[in-house]
Amino acid sequence: MSSNDWPKWVRDDNSVVSCTEKVKVMTENFDELKQIAQDALEDGLLMEVSEQQMRDALHQLVDSLINPYNKA
Repeated sequence: MSSNDWPKWVRDDNSVVSCTEKVKVMTENFDELKQIAQDALEDGLLMEVSEQQMRDALHQLVDSLINPYNKA
């Protein structure tokens, strides 16, 4: 997935986040995350860790993220 493939960002009310600077920051953040995750996957594979285990661990990492702004 290239930076051109990132989703169109939407708010909780489904309105589109259209501020150029906000979209730019989101694109940069996701580009960086993708590269870090790719590097971690490759390192794991080079150290003979199962590809499936690496993918599962990366999914678990994302699933464990906490929203500090949760509107509970």
